Amino acid sequence: MHVVNASVLEGWGLLSDEEVVGRILSGQTALFEVLMRRHNERIYRAARAILRDESEAEDVMQQAYVNAYSHLLQFDGRSKFATWLARIAIHEALARVRRRGRYQNMDSDSPFTALVAAPMTSTPDPERQAFARELGVLIESAIDRLPDGAREAFVLRQVEGMSTEEVAATLDVSEAVIKTRLSRARATLRRDLYKQAGIAESSAFRFLRPRCDRVVARVLARIL
Repeated sequence: MHVVNASVLEGWGLLSDEEVVGRILSGQTALFEVLMRRHNERIYRAARAILRDESEAEDVMQQAYVNAYSHLLQFDGRSKFATWLARIAIHEALARVRRRGRYQNMDSDSPFTALVAAPMTSTPDPERQAFARELGVLIESAIDRLPDGAREAFVLRQVEGMSTEEVAATLDVSEAVIKTRLSRARATLRRDLYKQAGIAESSAFRFLRPRCDRVVARVLARIL
């Protein structure tokens, strides 16, 4: 297994994504770790918003990184690297759920409430029940009940903090569509006691250091 080397990351904050990409393409391939660690949480949140499953989201992340590394020469700088990378992850996640017939994109002309997924009815184990008492999980559950299309738009815009323009580019839809989805998502979350949770959106779907290390190590083992 790859062991994280602190020297690889030294000074990474001084380089833009595009500068890091340039160095990777010039032969400093180990610097791909910088890009993964810089964008892991965003990519995880984008994938999980579609898949609604943590393990599957990690699998998609790994494949997305491998795909990005393999096609790094195709990054032309016309969009931000973060947007380009997120689109790769989103396309990978969408391909997976569509193969299983689990994804139905929301229709902007249909009543939003008719598309909201029903709450999960399976009985959680005791550990899950204890964890579910945390306020962060209440928000995650509310977001998970949003319909396909609105869910990833909300996560990228409100949780991850991307601009409306960036979200539209990432999801390949117009800004008007994103604004409509966000408006409906917010209204539904308010009805689902979202406002009563009393915590910031940024606490949802965290991708903390141990998981970050695991994904980075697996990807590096495949590409280096």
